[in-house]
Amino acid sequence: MQAFIRHQGLVAPLDRPNVDTDQIIPKQFLKSIRRTGFGANLFDEWRYLDRGEPGQDPAARTPNPDFVLNQPRYRGATVLLARRNFGCGSSREHAPWAIAEYGFRAILAPSFADIFYNNSLKNGIVPVVLAEEAIDHLFQVVLAEPGYRLTIDLPEQTVIAADGTVLPFAIDAFRKQCLLNGWDDIGLTLRHADRIREFEAQRLRRNPWLARTLETHE
Repeated sequence: MQAFIRHQGLVAPLDRPNVDTDQIIPKQFLKSIRRTGFGANLFDEWRYLDRGEPGQDPAARTPNPDFVLNQPRYRGATVLLARRNFGCGSSREHAPWAIAEYGFRAILAPSFADIFYNNSLKNGIVPVVLAEEAIDHLFQVVLAEPGYRLTIDLPEQTVIAADGTVLPFAIDAFRKQCLLNGWDDIGLTLRHADRIREFEAQRLRRNPWLARTLETHE
């Protein structure tokens, strides 16, 4: 998992409340448990005018010119500005996988669905909860100022606006440390690899019958 410390990025506004995980990555794309291959289908039903299916070449499809991520001014955005209850619906982890692979490092919203919020943290995305009034103001300035950028400072737990306004946010201390160090759940486990190997070795010494020897017969 890519570590997150301080990130400055172009902001894309998704002005829709209650965006659910089927809208983030539609169900027909949930045929793989790999973390890659989903970015091209992020917000697929909004992003394209034709129906998406796994294996399609995105370059051969018809983009929806009215969808925010297809507008030239938001190309390369890495900060997503959203409305309340973002990520509701099913618990599919494919949703943050698609968001991360597209290139978003942080999402700002008044509220998130709990499972999506935690899945985002486990996949290197910082879900920032700000007051609804602050989110409203950010939507106004993002729409008014092309190229608007925000800075998310994770060590300080602040969002820094272009005019210097500082907006603090809360985050679980354990998950913060994981993000700062780039530790996903597998990475956390591998930090104890030596102890795990020693435990397994001791277990086999105590219970040698647990070990199986496979003999190859020609």
